[in-house]
Amino acid sequence: MPHDPQTIDELHQAFGERGYVADRALVTSVFLGLRLGRPLLLEGEAGVGKTELAKVLASTLGTRLIRLQCYEGLDVNTAVYEWNYPRQMLEIRLLEAQGKLDAAGAQDIFSSEFLLKRPLLQALEAEDGQPPVLLIDEIDRADEEFEAFLLEILSDFQVTIPEVGTVQAEHPPRVVLTSNRTREVHDALKRRCLYHWIDYPDAQREYEIVLARVPDTPERLAAAIVAFVQRLRAGQLTKVPGVAETIDWAAALLALGAGRLTAELVDDTLGVVLKYEEDVQAIRGATAAAYLEETAAGAA
Repeated sequence: MPHDPQTIDELHQAFGERGYVADRALVTSVFLGLRLGRPLLLEGEAGVGKTELAKVLASTLGTRLIRLQCYEGLDVNTAVYEWNYPRQMLEIRLLEAQGKLDAAGAQDIFSSEFLLKRPLLQALEAEDGQPPVLLIDEIDRADEEFEAFLLEILSDFQVTIPEVGTVQAEHPPRVVLTSNRTREVHDALKRRCLYHWIDYPDAQREYEIVLARVPDTPERLAAAIVAFVQRLRAGQLTKVPGVAETIDWAAALLALGAGRLTAELVDDTLGVVLKYEEDVQAIRGATAAAYLEETAAGAA
């Protein structure tokens, strides 16, 4: 049953039961974030499991996951709230038809009834009394102005709406921020968070991840997939594959009924692992065969 884990080991076990294989340092950071009520900033390359951690955490705690996907140009209207202008106009026309428009005040059209609540406001107003997990995904893609706006929310878990007043969370959300480090997150925001860098896993941990997420994968095939991906990461690629691509590749090969990794299979399915044409062309053929032979020899 979902509940708040009381120890690091309990949280570690709960993650494992949900197919998320994490090292103890990462689990400790998550546990401290829960205990101290502090946001957790996760940085790392794309595809190493930052977003997935927030999903698994929400499942572990038995609560909602509210996700705010960041991008350049993200503003308050999209992230926090905006007014439902069509409903406000209908209300004005209704008051006018009833002859009550002159006596109406701002509170008649600027009330919570006409407020469209976006992810950040939804997270602050947890109506069921259960703090949600708020995922602020890829904060490095948002503008610095929006990052500065987050300071009030992450400091006091409140936001000010001029027409309504200050909304403060009765049950503050558990906050996870992720960053692919396309730019540096400002120090003021980092100071409000606990921090953890998620790196690519070593071969053993990645092997465990594959078996946890794609449990029907034959062990021999899983080992070959992981060894090949690890070799790819050591090469000169435009974008090295993340753990997400390793999992996708295992699922794809399983769907093809593969029992072992061959040079032909690698060439046919490279698009599952590599996302740039230059990388696919550089690896396909002789290089893939050489990598496969090299990793097979290493496994032996």
